[in-house]
Amino acid sequence: MKYIESVKNPQVKQWKKLLTKKEREKTHTYLLEGFHLVEEALQYKDEILEIIISEEVEFPSNWNVDNLPITRVTTEISRSISDTETTQGIFAICKIRKAVMNELTGKAYLMLDGVQDPGNLGTMIRTADAAGIDAVILGMGTADLYNPKVLRSAQGSHFHLSFLSGRLDEWIIKLKEANVPVYGTALENGIPYKEVEPASSFGLILGNEGNGVSKEVLALTDKNLYIPIFGKSESLNVAVAAGILMYYFKN
Repeated sequence: MKYIESVKNPQVKQWKKLLTKKEREKTHTYLLEGFHLVEEALQYKDEILEIIISEEVEFPSNWNVDNLPITRVTTEISRSISDTETTQGIFAICKIRKAVMNELTGKAYLMLDGVQDPGNLGTMIRTADAAGIDAVILGMGTADLYNPKVLRSAQGSHFHLSFLSGRLDEWIIKLKEANVPVYGTALENGIPYKEVEPASSFGLILGNEGNGVSKEVLALTDKNLYIPIFGKSESLNVAVAAGILMYYFKN
């Protein structure tokens, strides 16, 4: 087991760079933090390049790491590469999965149009996983899939779902060619979601927290839906709305 004690070590500097989207895209790797997430990653060992553990943390004896490289680091290093205020002191460097472009895998799709809040994105991914969605399609302007806050909010669901990206208008065309109905979400010219029968095959589009789904995208959908508000709140959080609709359609 290797031991690193200097925050100036080149490898430590490289780990820290992975907190930026630019470096993640450049190296096709990302930094995963926390016991639960690292344990989940161990179910997919071929995606792990290295495990990093702080000197004051005891390595779980029941973890099967095979021949994965493990590096011990000082508490100072652990804090320097962490994205949290109180780190658990355990990390994994993982490979970014190569997305299979232009390929539809499954029947149920969550499509995101400019969802910018990492916490919302991670929650939506986790809920999509729980609801049995096959793939998440990340449209332009959506937060980075491997942002540390997205990873924490998704709680390991990154390993369970397929992810696609690109222009939503192009994906809508592909879904329609595959006879998959596509539903937008909007109050204007929308109908209550329960007026549409649940189906095993669908594409569901949720939009930006402030502006919703773009008009250009809404114009291409089969129908646009809304969730009625029965109290005095003006709107629902986008991740909550996504959860209600995904579970309705997967009923």
